[in-house]
Amino acid sequence: MPTTPGTVLLSGIVGSTAYGFAHAGSDIDRLGLFAVPTEELHGLHRPAESQVTTEPDLTLHEAAKWCRLALNCNPTASELVWLPDELYETRTPLGEELIALRSTFLSAPAVRRAYLGYADQQFRKLLARDTADPAARRRAAKHARHLVRLTEQAVRLHESGLNLIRLPDPERVRELGERIAARPATAESLLAEAAERLSRPGVLPDAPDPRPAEAWLRRVRAAHYAPAA
Repeated sequence: MPTTPGTVLLSGIVGSTAYGFAHAGSDIDRLGLFAVPTEELHGLHRPAESQVTTEPDLTLHEAAKWCRLALNCNPTASELVWLPDELYETRTPLGEELIALRSTFLSAPAVRRAYLGYADQQFRKLLARDTADPAARRRAAKHARHLVRLTEQAVRLHESGLNLIRLPDPERVRELGERIAARPATAESLLAEAAERLSRPGVLPDAPDPRPAEAWLRRVRAAHYAPAA
């Protein structure tokens, strides 16, 4: 793992491997969060809040930034605390605490806004693709799979409060994605159905509870504070 400006608290394998889409040639995507030494937050220049590399494919967010993303139900960042146990590569005690708090980051409006927003982005990419380009056709199938995944994850979160990262039937999602990639307009009914179900009463609150995240972050700052001699 590349050098980070702090301590990695939680990290794991995400993306196609986590969803069940991976094949022999798939990339391995990793996501994590880290804590900087607390005294580095006291100066004029704050440390970088994210680090992204492509070899390997790794995204790391500083603890406070990750919490802000999760409180907005960012689908990519949020999945870090919902992974199957075997996909975690770093799992410190503070990381365990964060996993235990995962439901407090959720809210119905944010799930609807973030997940359907990301799904709509995938739909727009499908509509704008170059149908004559073989590489674009392959990307279209990927966009379509993620569209299906995002809508189904959103509905499951809204109705059960659970984010199932490992899809129970990835082949069905893959096949549906191929059909949508061939005829993007067929995704309109999928998006409409998801929006309708998310408009019904669900189990999520109208707003997240930031207090557990705030208390956790203060424990992180205390644990990583080493005053200068």
